[in-house]
Amino acid sequence: MTRVLVLYYSFHGHTERMARAVAEGVAEGCGQPADLRRVPETMPAEVRQRSGGIDDAATPVAKVDDLPDYDAIVFGTPTRYGNMCGQMRSFLDQTGALWQRGELVGKVGSVFTSSATQHGGQESTILSFHTTLLHLGMVVVGLPYSCDAQMGVDQIKGGSPYGASTISDNDGSRQPSAQELQMARFQGRHVATLAARLREGSDD
Repeated sequence: MTRVLVLYYSFHGHTERMARAVAEGVAEGCGQPADLRRVPETMPAEVRQRSGGIDDAATPVAKVDDLPDYDAIVFGTPTRYGNMCGQMRSFLDQTGALWQRGELVGKVGSVFTSSATQHGGQESTILSFHTTLLHLGMVVVGLPYSCDAQMGVDQIKGGSPYGASTISDNDGSRQPSAQELQMARFQGRHVATLAARLREGSDD
């Protein structure tokens, strides 16, 4: 059985919506539901509430030691000045023991993101995230152009060959569009399909 983890951090809910779409795609790709988890919050509760953060308590919190149990991990993070958010960075900085033991080598890794503006660092966030995955020995997977939802200029939308993405607007009022959710589902399906093939090959 191919196991896929969708691991994210979300503040206004946009990354969470994309994560759920990725999880839907995973189920389509390998016939097994993805595990949906969030990284621990590092922001004080009163600051999060005052800043309009969502209540994300319904999604279980991930544990670093659980990561090796999965064949693939799809990471979701909002952009923070063209980089991943601090909560995700803090979580990944705790994977040193996994790195030392090589426990994530050969696992599939993929990234999606959200930003407030159309050019808010979506590509740099995903690309800089990839360096961590490569250090961990993961097989990096993006969003191929066979996903034609990322093509065209008919509407404002996220998405790139590096991964699915959405644009929230400065006040967080814009929700992921149908095309952006389509890209997220495609990415989840693509990751799950490749992870299943790698697992089959390792079982031969």
